[in-house]
Amino acid sequence: AAGRPLPQRAEGPPTPDPSKRYVVETSSAPIRGNKDAQITIVAFSDFQCPFCSRVNPTLAQINDAYKDKVKVVFKHLPLRIHPDAPAAHAAAEAAHRQGKFWEMHDKIFANQRELKPEKFREYARELGLDLAQFEKDVASPDVKKRIDADSEEAAKLGVSGTPAFFINGKFLSGAQPVEAFKKMIDEELAKG
Repeated sequence: AAGRPLPQRAEGPPTPDPSKRYVVETSSAPIRGNKDAQITIVAFSDFQCPFCSRVNPTLAQINDAYKDKVKVVFKHLPLRIHPDAPAAHAAAEAAHRQGKFWEMHDKIFANQRELKPEKFREYARELGLDLAQFEKDVASPDVKKRIDADSEEAAKLGVSGTPAFFINGKFLSGAQPVEAFKKMIDEELAKG
């Protein structure tokens, strides 16, 4: 066998290259922070993923530290291994259509063990959403199409797990400590 190349292991699509800069579509996605911020953190997330829940306090720290210099853009990536995630993403996207995405996002992650439609309706009531419209949107093919489009974009980028981040287009994988985010953000800010 000497001299023959070793076979490649089939592990699915390659992950994004952290040394490259990627373009991620953000035009219709929910944004938290200054829409004109110098730094854009695109977060591909899954509402049933425990690591996605763990990184939320880190993102809040980043927001506190950088204020108007950073915005976070949410992208839907419900993983197949999480059977309750699609309904949670539909509820969040339905809330987004009434201007309450981040409020629903925060409630879902705060109650991650209760990802059931009746809980989402309860949150919608608490947030003052039009319930009839919320129910209609949750079941809407347009909402499913929106979520599917994010998932398809993630696949094209090579993202197969959550959470996955693109900081001004540069890839950062997983629930990283705040220092990992700050290092990349500071490098981007230094470029002007």
